[in-house]
Amino acid sequence: MSKPVIGVLGFSDGDKAAHEMLKPIVQAQVDAITNALRADGRVEVVVAEDIVHSDKTAKSYAEDLKAKGVDATIFAYGVFAFPVFSVIAARYGKGPYLLAAPFNPDWPGMVSMLAAGGGLDHEGIQHFRVAGDVNDKEVLEKIIKFAKCAKVVSRLNGQKYGLIGGRSLGMYSTTVSMQDWQEKFGIDVEHIDQLEIVRRADEIDDEQVEKAYKWLTENVGKVEFNGTSFTPEKLKTQIRHYEATKKIIDENELDFVGVKCHYEMSAHYCTQCLSAAFLNDPYDWDGAKEPFVCACEADSDAALTMQILKLLTGDPAIFMDVRHWDQENGVMEFCNCGSQSTWYAAASDDYKENLAKVTLYPALDLYPGGGCHVNLQTKPGKATIARLCRRKQGDGERYYMTIIPCEFVELPKEREKLTTMEWPHVFAKLPFDHNIFLERFGANHCHAVYGDHVEELKMICKMLDVDVEMYNE
Repeated sequence: MSKPVIGVLGFSDGDKAAHEMLKPIVQAQVDAITNALRADGRVEVVVAEDIVHSDKTAKSYAEDLKAKGVDATIFAYGVFAFPVFSVIAARYGKGPYLLAAPFNPDWPGMVSMLAAGGGLDHEGIQHFRVAGDVNDKEVLEKIIKFAKCAKVVSRLNGQKYGLIGGRSLGMYSTTVSMQDWQEKFGIDVEHIDQLEIVRRADEIDDEQVEKAYKWLTENVGKVEFNGTSFTPEKLKTQIRHYEATKKIIDENELDFVGVKCHYEMSAHYCTQCLSAAFLNDPYDWDGAKEPFVCACEADSDAALTMQILKLLTGDPAIFMDVRHWDQENGVMEFCNCGSQSTWYAAASDDYKENLAKVTLYPALDLYPGGGCHVNLQTKPGKATIARLCRRKQGDGERYYMTIIPCEFVELPKEREKLTTMEWPHVFAKLPFDHNIFLERFGANHCHAVYGDHVEELKMICKMLDVDVEMYNE
């Protein structure tokens, strides 16, 4: 996973003589931040060419950092700096912005941070703040968290989403406005017909198909051919659709996608389950690769949520349906209609370990196009569920993200038969009454990654001007 790239810009007094006297103190704060981040290794640092000490240098140094491609900028204060410099730098530089000052009774760096923050508030420029010794673990982790979140927001801007097919199964919560996404997230939406998958599938080299077929049948735990709807030839058709989708992604320079599937593809050609699994996986038959977000049923807000989770963690993100409340076991059962990243079967760096726990089952009769569903049960562990949703507000809509810390648990494989055995399963312990979830959740799909990422997602939402909904607060 690529590291965040953060600019560091120090601010000094606007009086020339005072600046020359105070410059070493400011430089010491810039150096402390830079050295701590470089020693930690999780963030790349770009330092401005000099300390800001005038309107002109505030503008030029901020513009220079922006031109160097930073994801965000830290404003460093060691002495009292004219607040106008911070406002000018924020207007011309690359946000989000983090204002940082040490606890130093000898010099009013904290005073400067507060004065600058007040100026930014007056101008409506969002910013974050951290105070204390950067070598203190808690302070350093705040800066790292800011950097990780800023990277997500920065990298989203300018991305291209491929909407392959239109609205699936009449679901309102899966559709988005191209104009709204461009304005709010800086994301372009490219509409592509599903027929392109079918057309390009015929162009896939037979040798590549045979290579993939051999890899799957040798490594997947069980491949349950039934001689009718799921045969070796139908699996090869699904392989062709996956390879065709990859070509569409490459040729259109897409950053993440949603594929409609139902019912044009699932009824007349094959389900797109294999594509949804292995696009999201960190591997396929060609070797290791970066996970590529693919949302089922052309659920665009799902795809965006998953892209945020992937950019934050570097891991595949789960796409899942809210299926059933299991009163006996006290778990919410999430069971998507046919696919999930196979990495979650064992969460191992060894693809063989993951695939050994995967079964390819024949598609349900509901999908006469045939092919396979990708069955697995998600490995236990702490996780974070998230979903971007929208509500009507005034003449438009307002985004909010529901964030749920949870615990994935394991149940006997036989238990999967209670719902749909052929599909992937996630069993999760929720930190609140399940009725709250069912009464308030704004979609039928939700998404997850391992780990506790609640606070990071809250910060990302603040950066994006997205409301946060927590059911356990």
